Amino acid sequence: MRSPQAFRNGDTPSPHHRNPTPHFHNTVTLRKLRRFNSLIFVFRVTAFTFSLASSVFMVTNSRGSGSPRWFDFDAFRFVFAANSIVALYSLFEMGVSVWEISTGATLLPEILQVWFDFGHDQVFAYLLLSADSAGTALAKTLKGTDTCTASNSFCVQSDISVALGFAGFLFLGFSSLLSGFRVASFIINGSRFHL
Repeated sequence: MRSPQAFRNGDTPSPHHRNPTPHFHNTVTLRKLRRFNSLIFVFRVTAFTFSLASSVFMVTNSRGSGSPRWFDFDAFRFVFAANSIVALYSLFEMGVSVWEISTGATLLPEILQVWFDFGHDQVFAYLLLSADSAGTALAKTLKGTDTCTASNSFCVQSDISVALGFAGFLFLGFSSLLSGFRVASFIINGSRFHL
């Protein structure tokens, strides 16, 4: 049995009792963390908005039975699928960002969350870039054919959809840079923030 003196000197009463040391953050650091998380959230919302708009523009790009339809072209189907996937992913990441801003903790364990965000940002950014590049090549090819002469609105709406997809890629790329910064901070400091 331990003496009362041992308890006063900071010994724990039980070998099974653990008191993990909490991370100390001052007010300035907490504001910086909240600002950083808010910036990631803004990029996620913007990527979601552009990708969703691109998907909607592409899926509504059918005029009638005699006009061309977007699903008749492989590249336009790829643009629609990639932008839809990125919109769903961005919606999920928006929820994760809201969770992190409101609770101060990650949804998954920190190491998994950091690598999950970075890996998926990279994969989906390249998916979006390749889809929109294919859509651009097809749209450019169609401009020299009778398709755009007969149905100019089809080609204009396809161009708008591809342009919105590139804007979604840009903001997903910004998110990827910030998630890459978090990975580097985690590798160097053992925490997702450098502060």
